[in-house]
Amino acid sequence: MRTQAFWNDPRIRAWFFQILAVLVVGGFIAIIVTNTVDNLNALNVASGFGFLQHTAGFGISQTLIEYSESSSYGRAFLVALLNTLLVAGIGIFFATVVGFLVGIARLSPNWLVARLATVYIETFRNIPLLLQILFWYTAVLSNLPAPRNSLEIGSLLMNNRGLYLPAPVGEPGFGFVVAAFFIALLGIVFLRHWSQRRRIATGRGLPIMWPSLGLLFGLPLITFWLAGAPLHFEVPELRGFNFVGGLRAIPELLALVLALSIYTAAFIAEIVRSGIQAVSWGQSEAAQALGLRRTQILRLVVIPQALRVIIPPLTSQYLNLTKNSSLAAALAYPELASVFAGTVLNQTGQAIEVLTITMAVYLGLSLLTSAAMNFYNSRIALVER
Repeated sequence: MRTQAFWNDPRIRAWFFQILAVLVVGGFIAIIVTNTVDNLNALNVASGFGFLQHTAGFGISQTLIEYSESSSYGRAFLVALLNTLLVAGIGIFFATVVGFLVGIARLSPNWLVARLATVYIETFRNIPLLLQILFWYTAVLSNLPAPRNSLEIGSLLMNNRGLYLPAPVGEPGFGFVVAAFFIALLGIVFLRHWSQRRRIATGRGLPIMWPSLGLLFGLPLITFWLAGAPLHFEVPELRGFNFVGGLRAIPELLALVLALSIYTAAFIAEIVRSGIQAVSWGQSEAAQALGLRRTQILRLVVIPQALRVIIPPLTSQYLNLTKNSSLAAALAYPELASVFAGTVLNQTGQAIEVLTITMAVYLGLSLLTSAAMNFYNSRIALVER
């Protein structure tokens, strides 16, 4: 009877099965690790992460930090990681902007605008992403004119070797301008928080958009003027067969960002459309009765409520875009999967270590993105009282 009563306790059963599951999984992992180590020893293959300190011996076409062929594999990993973050960051920004605009346009009362948005969505989300990447690279960017006949848009230069634009070069005192920019950001956060507290206390908030814009641009500009304009731009110059100086975005980066942004924006547009339609029409009618314009209704009433529906699936699209950046291997763009899980793995033969690091990085990026989006989602979620 005591044994039966002991086993019928749900807490004891729960702990028992959890411990059993941990032991089974741990044993399985131990067997895999033991067999792997034995096989590596039998093949005289060195294990460990010491190879990260060895000289890489290969070049990388795009580097955001200093790198040369004499740099270590660890340095090459850092360069590839930064290139991946660059693609993911730019892609997420443009995919979000385009996705929101197309999603709103899909619901436009204008027949032509709504149909164009529908065509965009149904076209780009149904073509494989890899084909879109190859299209932008081989059919568009590779057919641009040579550097001597570059397309000029103001100070921007476009040719088959990439996009060139002036590079800002800070001079002594420019650090004060940067500090003023961050102070302005903190001021905007404080202003928004104060406005919200005033709305809760009195029922009337203060318009913060124009003061925020004034603070964001005004404070750095005033500091820039007081510091004596400590900034100049390095303009690309044609020397020989190519441009020298300025900033350069290689064609592989442009093709990847274009394809990822356009492809992901098609899915985001549908998420935005469904989120807006999930808001009760009575909310819009009430806003119209208060005399708000259509744009004000969308910005102040509909979108804030739709975000509670939009954010969770939007997070999945951000994760997909970051992981899909690994398709850059098809263009030889030097991102993480191409450089580290490709070139470094082939040169060192440290398959387990290289793939473990690569998978851990992608996992970490996904978890950080999810954590940030979940935090934002919790801030805008309805609170049950």
